[in-house]
Amino acid sequence: MRVGVLTGGGDAPGLNAVIRAVLKRAEQFGIEVIGIRYGWAGLLNMDTVPLSYKDLEDKIGEAGTVIKTSRTNPVKDEATMNKCIENFKKLGLDALIAIGGDDTLTAAKRLHEAGLKVVGVPKTIDNDLKGTDYTFGFDTAVNAAMEAIESLKKTGEAMDRVMVVEIMGRHAGWIALYSGLAAGADLILIPEEPFKISDVAEFVKKRKAEGKGSLTIVVAEGALIADYKGPITKDTKVDQYGHVYLGGIGEFLAKEIEKATGFETRAVAPAHIVRGMSPTAFDRVLATRLGYAAIELVRKGVFGKMVALRGTEIVSVDLSEAVAETKLVDKSLIELKNALTI
Repeated sequence: MRVGVLTGGGDAPGLNAVIRAVLKRAEQFGIEVIGIRYGWAGLLNMDTVPLSYKDLEDKIGEAGTVIKTSRTNPVKDEATMNKCIENFKKLGLDALIAIGGDDTLTAAKRLHEAGLKVVGVPKTIDNDLKGTDYTFGFDTAVNAAMEAIESLKKTGEAMDRVMVVEIMGRHAGWIALYSGLAAGADLILIPEEPFKISDVAEFVKKRKAEGKGSLTIVVAEGALIADYKGPITKDTKVDQYGHVYLGGIGEFLAKEIEKATGFETRAVAPAHIVRGMSPTAFDRVLATRLGYAAIELVRKGVFGKMVALRGTEIVSVDLSEAVAETKLVDKSLIELKNALTI
């Protein structure tokens, strides 16, 4: 049996741990594994590399992905899809393990419907994939963001500044909410709750009047401003899936706060720092369990599924269920956030 494995979309801490587990279990059953480089681009360009367990044996704690990644869309048109199917056959693949988020797994679903034998592994630091309780990389991102927020709180206290920290999160505010709560942020703004600039300014004035010297505001990059058309962006470029490149809401908000309140305000965006951290123990173990489960599905001939964490168990769910809708922050967590920060 010959199995391909690829990583698509943004990198996440734990990708190498997934591939490592796939290779270990595959070698125990004599299954050949080839890495498809740069995500779906590798399948389109026949860019592959042979993989063995010894290649990743000591990389369980290494961030990034040894087989590279990209945001290439393999299903943007019929010709591209047909090329993927044709190259799958040319490579002599019996199955494909696609590790990625919503876009990667949506493509995997469509290719499976077109006849490819595909198994998905959920990957996104945003933790916004339906069908799994947690995605690997999220825990690491939260811890990295928390440490960044705590550091910025200290420098803000030294100068009595308002610090605005922009955290990744396009459609859902999981990282911003978890890291903000963990770091004791004064205010957390997430995509699930559009906000008004005037309300934020009044919040800052109120807390300052109460004697608060410095304030720390955490804002998800995809947070929406009420009465403002769309998210804040630095440019109008879009990727192959049609997503605009986010970034800039922190800087925008900081300027508006300073203008409305007169208090010195600074904005910082840790951005890709949270992607490149060595995975936490939780993420290493979760990634390992998911990689093991993925190759097990391949061995059993079960395709069109995504492996997932439900409670403490690893299960499989239909790819169609996994990408049906975005997993937003639970209302109970939003209530908790608001009770502790407003």
